[in-house]
Amino acid sequence: MLNTKGATSSAAKFLAQTQNNADAIGGVQSSGNRNVDNTILDMTQTATLRDSRKLGHSVLTELGKLNQLHKGRVDEANFAVLRAPDVPSILVETAFLSNPTEERLLGSESFRQQCAQAIATGIQKYINTAVLRRG
Repeated sequence: MLNTKGATSSAAKFLAQTQNNADAIGGVQSSGNRNVDNTILDMTQTATLRDSRKLGHSVLTELGKLNQLHKGRVDEANFAVLRAPDVPSILVETAFLSNPTEERLLGSESFRQQCAQAIATGIQKYINTAVLRRG
């Protein structure tokens, strides 16, 4: 068990708590009943996928203000990093190196900063909306 009292930062404390709760499913301790645990996990993953889509849409909307979008919708992929059952997650593609124009844009510090700002704004708007929904 990791010591949360000795954590030197909020990130370290969060990591310790996360590791200590490794047996939890969606923030709930395992019931010991496999069917119940699978149902809880399924419900949690469904809610997280819904939230991930909303987060992705918010970020995509902001990036669309910066550059022409390759696709105007949020896609889904079965990457392990995107399957966390309890945390909305997204993978952001800002431009393509195979496109000479976009490759030049990626070489620009200003463009990279604008992308970072658009992503941050999209995340903040998602959080604000999620907080309003949950009260």
